[in-house]
Amino acid sequence: APYLIVVFKQEYGLAVNPDGSERKIKHYYVNESVGIACGLLIAALHHAGLATLTHTPNPMGFLSEILQRPKNEKPFLLIPVGYPAADAQVPDISKKSFAEIAAVFA
Repeated sequence: APYLIVVFKQEYGLAVNPDGSERKIKHYYVNESVGIACGLLIAALHHAGLATLTHTPNPMGFLSEILQRPKNEKPFLLIPVGYPAADAQVPDISKKSFAEIAAVFA
């Protein structure tokens, strides 16, 4: 893939107090918000005709150092992006029917 998107999550914000010291500002639902945003990004990339996948190497902390991110940001997801090969095939995976996944209680 010619492009690699590195998604970071900001676990908390940083603010400077009048005396010059830093304080943390709590961010709520960080993982959920970043996950939804990544899903929308992947859908948009696919709609644009690009191929993507998600990758979460373990550990990912080295990315913070390489990309010189602040201490309140942590790597969340890697998304390689590019045009699919001419002979690329997508598996035909069907969804289960509603009856196969649900139980009806009377």
